[in-house]
Amino acid sequence: MTKNEANQLPVASLAYLGDSVLEIMVRKKLILDKKGDVHSRSHCYVTAVSQANAAERLMSVFTDDELAVYKRGRNHTHSSPKSATHAQYSRATGLECVFAYLYLTEDTERLEYIFRKGFEEQ
Repeated sequence: MTKNEANQLPVASLAYLGDSVLEIMVRKKLILDKKGDVHSRSHCYVTAVSQANAAERLMSVFTDDELAVYKRGRNHTHSSPKSATHAQYSRATGLECVFAYLYLTEDTERLEYIFRKGFEEQ
């Protein structure tokens, strides 16, 4: 898929796919790490709060295209779960959109880099 085609997708679709892409990347990392219970360890990656923190760490790393996708996703959110503030949920949604965008444009190397940089503290 081209960057233009990926940018034409609705934000809700990007966030939905990005959540799955991130989940697969987390599971792959945890299985390869072979350290303890993968289910309990996944929590520090997949919550809105941890994704929002990762998004903050990535702001200086995003390309212009990625930043545009991130902002589009971040600004689209109108609700939030009880476990996160509205701002945290919005940042997490923006990050999920970036993961979907990179996945759809088949930029695997960049996707892996963004994952590592965003979640290296986990």
